[in-house]
Amino acid sequence: MSESPSSPVARSPESFASLGLNSELVRGLEFAGIVTPTPVQLLAIPSILTGRDVRVRAETGSGKTLAYGLPLLQSIGPQPRAQGRHSNPIAALIVVPTRELATQVGVVLSEVARGLAGAPRVVAVYGGVGLHPQLVALRSGVDVLVATPGRLLELYEKNAVDFDSLKSLVLDEADRMLSLGFSDELARLLAVLPPLRQNLLFSATFPTVLSSVTLSLLRDPIEIELAPVAGAGTDLIEQHVYTVDAKRKDALLIHLLKERDLRQVLVFVSAKQTANVLASKLRRAQLDVEVFHGDKSQTDREYGLAEFRSGRLHVLLATDLAARGLDVQDLPCVINYELPRSPKDYIHRIGRTGRAGKSGLALSLICPAEYHHFGVIEKRTKQRLKREQVVGFEVRG
Repeated sequence: MSESPSSPVARSPESFASLGLNSELVRGLEFAGIVTPTPVQLLAIPSILTGRDVRVRAETGSGKTLAYGLPLLQSIGPQPRAQGRHSNPIAALIVVPTRELATQVGVVLSEVARGLAGAPRVVAVYGGVGLHPQLVALRSGVDVLVATPGRLLELYEKNAVDFDSLKSLVLDEADRMLSLGFSDELARLLAVLPPLRQNLLFSATFPTVLSSVTLSLLRDPIEIELAPVAGAGTDLIEQHVYTVDAKRKDALLIHLLKERDLRQVLVFVSAKQTANVLASKLRRAQLDVEVFHGDKSQTDREYGLAEFRSGRLHVLLATDLAARGLDVQDLPCVINYELPRSPKDYIHRIGRTGRAGKSGLALSLICPAEYHHFGVIEKRTKQRLKREQVVGFEVRG
């Protein structure tokens, strides 16, 4: 008797099939070389398939996108395709904080959906680019919409999206989505969504200050904890802290990039202007570098990321815009040229390396004025790192 595309496939306890996914999805994953679920996928997929609200805390690079994406695609199933506005009401909405994460999630889920019969259509929308192409994409029909909040509200106000049939809402990087920077936009969005829906919250951290907000969104949720509250996902990251006089940070950074032959490095700074000035200094030192921050056009940001991911660009200077959602496969090294304001952002920054079970290297350059702040980061992340000095760059006085 032939197997139905939607019927579960009996496999080992640690296979995708054993989680309740249908054979069509499983075959598509196998074709893509994805055969073994990560821990977060093992726990989250069966929970989401029950239809319950789910809150998941898991480290960066743990496979969260497929953890929520696979059960969403299965629940949507084959879709008839019609043309025109509102011809295909959205079944699942995934809200993310950055354009880069929107693009990344859209690509991953589109690839998985492509092999399904009557493939659910995944569309990503975000600001920084023209509105018209996204309007055209939506008119062609969309089942799973990945969006940043500002652009999503803009499209809603133009009657370009229809939430009447929405079944599931996902907040990816939920801690940031629920924070003050997005709270107003998120409140406006939640007000226009159907109240009866499945809510899925995924993040590497859920600060205590957001507990009441988180609970107000969820109804009798299944809670999955795969990362410790502090230092989430840093076990495989080798961390070093170098003390240096503030005026010699530039020279130390150039020394590290050249002498250690670091082939692909993401360098974090705290401000856009710092990134621009530092990039000029690195170029004068004959280093190949681009900057990545909110004042860059989307085209420039995408070009810089593509060059960096390919390995053609060795150094990418970025603000905390890149601390979340920027996924560079096997990124070997992250450098904190300046410290982030919060311990949570420190975790997200260094979490760009050492992802998905791979080892990574994180270096922090701190001057005497930053000693206290780094101590606060250590206290909050429950770790103590040795202060080191590089010969020739010792702190004076």
